[in-house]
Amino acid sequence: MSTSENCELISDKCKVDFQFEKNNKEHRTDQISKTRLIVRRGQSFNIKVKFTDGFNPENNKLQMVFDTGPEPQKSNGTKVEVPLTELINAKRWSGIISSSTSSELHLTISPSPKAKIGYHQLTLQHYYNPNVQYYLGNFVVLFNPWCAEDEVFLDNDAKRDEYVMNETGSIYIGSSFYISDRSWNFGQFEEDILDICIKLLNHTPEYLNDPNEALKERGCPVHISRTVSAMVNCIGDSGIIYGKWGGPYTSGVYPGKWNGSIKILRKWNNSVCKPVRYGQCWVFAAVTCTVLRCLGIPTRVVTNFDSAHDTNANLTIDEYWNVEGEPMGVSNDSVWNFHVWDECWMLRNDLQPGYDGWQAVDATPQEKSDGVYCCGPASVKAIKEGEVDMQYDAPFVFAEVNASCVNWLVFENGEEMKLDSNESHVGHKISTKKCGFDEREDVTSNYKYPDGSMEEARVFQKANRIQNIAVPEKILGLSMTTDMPAYNGKPVAVSMVVSNKTSEEKSCNVRFWAKKRSYNGKTEKCCFKKFKKDITIGPNKELEIPLKIDYKEYGSFPDMYNMMKLMSVVIEEKSKACVSALTDISLINPSIIIKVLDTDITVNKEVNLEISFQNTIPAVLKNCVMTLEGAGLIKDELVVKSSDIPVNGKAKVNCKIVPYKTGKKKLLVDFDCDKIVNMKGSLDIIVKE
Repeated sequence: MSTSENCELISDKCKVDFQFEKNNKEHRTDQISKTRLIVRRGQSFNIKVKFTDGFNPENNKLQMVFDTGPEPQKSNGTKVEVPLTELINAKRWSGIISSSTSSELHLTISPSPKAKIGYHQLTLQHYYNPNVQYYLGNFVVLFNPWCAEDEVFLDNDAKRDEYVMNETGSIYIGSSFYISDRSWNFGQFEEDILDICIKLLNHTPEYLNDPNEALKERGCPVHISRTVSAMVNCIGDSGIIYGKWGGPYTSGVYPGKWNGSIKILRKWNNSVCKPVRYGQCWVFAAVTCTVLRCLGIPTRVVTNFDSAHDTNANLTIDEYWNVEGEPMGVSNDSVWNFHVWDECWMLRNDLQPGYDGWQAVDATPQEKSDGVYCCGPASVKAIKEGEVDMQYDAPFVFAEVNASCVNWLVFENGEEMKLDSNESHVGHKISTKKCGFDEREDVTSNYKYPDGSMEEARVFQKANRIQNIAVPEKILGLSMTTDMPAYNGKPVAVSMVVSNKTSEEKSCNVRFWAKKRSYNGKTEKCCFKKFKKDITIGPNKELEIPLKIDYKEYGSFPDMYNMMKLMSVVIEEKSKACVSALTDISLINPSIIIKVLDTDITVNKEVNLEISFQNTIPAVLKNCVMTLEGAGLIKDELVVKSSDIPVNGKAKVNCKIVPYKTGKKKLLVDFDCDKIVNMKGSLDIIVKE
């Protein structure tokens, strides 16, 4: 912050009491700090100013000056001069003298509900002689979901507690057939996190090039959420996270290892803004949630299962396979087992009425938006209604939940055969943490109408989604099922049922492939299990073919999701008629059990923990490490090593933590070994005064 060279900036003739603890408690920022002033816009706060050489307010009319940015200017709103009046005006910057003596002023100050967020410098200056200024100090202004005049106003106490104040949450992963959850430590109220979040806004290419121009939109939640979306990934800027969707991860951290945002943000800050390696979609979304909640924008993490990545914007996902079950790589389109983004709550004054509320924001770098790797905010209501012409990036989000999918079989001579076409393969069980509960809430109906409904057809027509030509009725049928749930280390039972829908006997060739798959839709080229069989099926008959996949066949997986793709194709020898079945499954890891051994859990007092784990893998587990983390419980992280765990053996470790904040906190545990990576466990802990 700067001041005019002609001004006499006085700081030694007055003392200021910002009443940090009282003001911050009233503004719900006392969890961040009690030693500096952090306020929310549109809400008043009180300070005391004592003049060491005396002061007469009748003879010395004063006005307040609020500066933000390196070169404050009235023209762009980074310098605001506010006279002291008789009444507070809640719709703009204002202030009153609530009481005074010959040496002391008590001021009540109200930031505008549209104030720029970030650092502000406060000075008092003589109304008739602005060259004499009393420097009072700096404070921080945040968005205010409790203020009806703020664009992020959320009129529900429970939702504000969840989407602004909650420092922990759940992220849903796995597949639409078996959804699992993992806890995450957002940690938005650690004191240094606020400064890192503001630093992030000040390191955009736009700000570094022209701060005054960039600061024009610093009070707009649409702009801030879009900026954070671009800066959480590091492509094209000095953003936070480097994305990587396949190994090796030797020069960084495997994305599944992270338990929370705090370590990532601190690592970025301490490395002079070098990107943290590595992240995947849930890491991008979780860090985005931390930043936006810290700044005061209500935010929640959302998972879309069977999520389409439509690279050519034709709302169709084409996948090509050869006769050996190998992906051909013809198309860049893909369907992710799950994809995670955020929703932010705000007004959309830049859109026509009716599209306020939850807005989809995605920091995972997939496609460019206006030349930048960011996505959103896209009105969730607009997505549901097929209004794909609305800013920002509505067509891309619409495709994620609505694209149709076509699978093709490519023969050795290059001939292509359409295996199937599915109009409703993507956009299932869209999930977020339920407000106030550690449960999953299904929000699919916020994004789309029921499959096959008249409303869905109307939306598709509006969005110009190309309907696939109907596949002719097949003479064969094929279904493939697995016993669920399936557990890591145990055999996986698969059942294929081939049906002959004609009155003639059919001779067929059955092929089955199983391969490992990453969550973003990429499958390994080689298969860990293949099966071929010639069969004969009588007229209008069914034939079941049971298979079993053993642990010795699938073994350990390259990532934490233990995912495999199962594919089967049946070809009738005479007519070459073909049917196929594809399914993805995710194996469930054993559970981590966490116990608190003390009955009295109080702040700044040691707490004894016991963590145990039963090995269900038919192999000895080596190099076992448990990593503990938790906002208000552990200031960084605690690493505990364990001895090798034999087959069917049980590991049990004891450790101590010292909670440093009161309230309901969540302890997170990450378990790693040579055969399993990033198993997760968590426990809620109530810390008393």
